[in-house]
Amino acid sequence: MNHAFRLAAASALGVILLTDGATAAVGAPLTTTQTASAVAQRATLTAKASVSSVQAREAFRITGTSTGLKPATKVMLQNKQGAKWVSLPAAAAVAQDGSYATSYTMRDDLGVKGKKQFRVVGGGAVSPVFTVALR
Repeated sequence: MNHAFRLAAASALGVILLTDGATAAVGAPLTTTQTASAVAQRATLTAKASVSSVQAREAFRITGTSTGLKPATKVMLQNKQGAKWVSLPAAAAVAQDGSYATSYTMRDDLGVKGKKQFRVVGGGAVSPVFTVALR
């Protein structure tokens, strides 16, 4: 298939669906308004623990905010165990204002005492890592 034919076929068939529901023909330049509002925005999450350290079997809260996530999107707490991030039994739904809150009870089986790394994930977003020490 020659280059000109492939280009014509792609132009005739292609329509890009942008994140805000607007459409634009392939190859058509985006306007300034489209560039600011229609180009895919990355979802983000923040996360913060209510305490810096806990004892085994002690609960703590995790709160944060999201941008670019729809309300009711599920976010989950994860803990780094070795080289892997493992989902924990602590989840929340994003509220209308983008906030979320959940709690987690530190388990004995997270290993020896010391700093434990956590993050929150959901809707394709990942929060920065935060630590809570197990004492």
